Amino acid sequence: MKTASATLSKYLAVLALGWCSLAPVQAQTSASRIAWISPERIYNESKLAKLAEEKLKEEFKAREKAMADMAGRLKTASEKLDKDAPTLTEADRLKRQRDVFELDKEYQRRQREFREDVSQRTNEERQAISEKATKIIKQLAAVEGFDIVLQDAVWASNRIDITEKVLAALDKDK
Repeated sequence: MKTASATLSKYLAVLALGWCSLAPVQAQTSASRIAWISPERIYNESKLAKLAEEKLKEEFKAREKAMADMAGRLKTASEKLDKDAPTLTEADRLKRQRDVFELDKEYQRRQREFREDVSQRTNEERQAISEKATKIIKQLAAVEGFDIVLQDAVWASNRIDITEKVLAALDKDK
């Protein structure tokens, strides 16, 4: 029984060595081409991204001013309450505290809605940029023969970074 087991083990070891010796040859004949892209650079440096940023600033300019005005009113009302509190009657002080509290609550609600709306619109603009960049990346991969294009990496060599090419194509395609 030991001899059959030993023969089988030797046979498997020889087979494994054979496969190991073929692996480098196979890897050399079918070398994969890898590329890397920085999505943050696309979202921050492309002309499309800069146009989107200007568009969003313009779109939310009026609401941002309204929020600043409301913050000013809240600050003024709060300071006035603090200053006048010692001379107010209990009923007047409670009413003004309630008014300041309600104004603060309304300000917090509007501020939260504002941030959510800005975030949603930013994501929509980024999605549009991403779709255009993906189309360009696929074309570039086909032309240059890349097998895979990565976007999340701890580190990537400049040799495989195609971000500049994608930025140039996005800006030209704008």
